[in-house]
Amino acid sequence: MKILYFDAFSGMSGDMTVGALLDAGGSFNGLQEQLKKLPLDDEYELAKKQIVKNGITSVKFDVILKQQHTEKGNGAGHTHANQDDADQNHHHHHSHEHGHDHGHVHSHHHHHRTYQDIVNMIRESDLSENVKEMSLRIFKKIGEAEGKIHGVPLDEVHFHEVGAVDSIIDIVGTAILIDELDIEAIYCAPIPTGSGSIHIDHGIYPVPAPATLEILKGVPLAESELKAELTTPTGAAIAAVLANSFSQLPAMRVTSVGYGAGTKTFPEHPNVLRVVVGEAGTE
Repeated sequence: MKILYFDAFSGMSGDMTVGALLDAGGSFNGLQEQLKKLPLDDEYELAKKQIVKNGITSVKFDVILKQQHTEKGNGAGHTHANQDDADQNHHHHHSHEHGHDHGHVHSHHHHHRTYQDIVNMIRESDLSENVKEMSLRIFKKIGEAEGKIHGVPLDEVHFHEVGAVDSIIDIVGTAILIDELDIEAIYCAPIPTGSGSIHIDHGIYPVPAPATLEILKGVPLAESELKAELTTPTGAAIAAVLANSFSQLPAMRVTSVGYGAGTKTFPEHPNVLRVVVGEAGTE
């Protein structure tokens, strides 16, 4: 049985996951072709490059949003910091109207991408059933967490984290690559979330962000001394939904290993996600 292990010793984000799966043998061209099945083609370009993080060669995967009057540059790291600046520059006239609606940064060319829009987009696509089902489960996990925190029902959730094109690409891309690699079971290390605080469009928040913590209910967390957001809502949802169980490296015969680079750099700690693929058992 072909199994995959997410060795999330430095946390997990959507772009780190896709980078690691590509490095472990997933096809970049295949990924691009499959993603064309979503009606987002004119909104982004994909970039993949090898970088060295603290001595480890890893794949940095980026979703580059095409500049359609948007100042949100390369958002693949899901950093929340730029969100406020974007509001100040272009949305001062209505940045406070929407209350808890995170979608307004994109409103000038997308109106709002709601949870329901994304579900419909995936359902109506020609992606394989397996990819659709994985993607929808991950989105639902994020949508439910955001809905709970903001006190709105799932079908009223709209927000930049899931609405952003880069999150859609990271989540559906993860599903495409896992499907391509024929993975039958997924295991994951306990998840370090990091600590400290981050700046998002509602103000200064503790790490893990409320949505991340909500998503990680029931998931074993690992301690980390790093003061940084190691795990994003997208990374947390991928782990929470796809992992059959959380453990140390399971008994397996390793066939490939991949490293996906994160956006952060720490002095003595490589910010990468390691993916280990192999056959279950030792025989």
